[in-house]
Amino acid sequence: MSSGAALVSGLIVAGYLVIGLFFLRFWRQSGDALFGYFSAAFSLLAAQRAMLAVLEPDEGLWVFLYGLRAFAFLLIIYAIVAKNREKTD
Repeated sequence: MSSGAALVSGLIVAGYLVIGLFFLRFWRQSGDALFGYFSAAFSLLAAQRAMLAVLEPDEGLWVFLYGLRAFAFLLIIYAIVAKNREKTD
């Protein structure tokens, strides 16, 4: 990986971690599950991006890494749907 690509990957990981920590703080203050789910999802995205930057993934690892990313996005979708259902009940 070139130094420019490594820098960009590091910035993306740091951004995901900062966002995850903000949502963790909001979850601790409010107790709202939406923030807890968002914090977990952004932490998963940070871990996935860090593993992608550090490892030289083969085909089997690519599937795992992008499956992890898909799970994080599904977690975000679930949190939003659950929050909207909570408001209608």
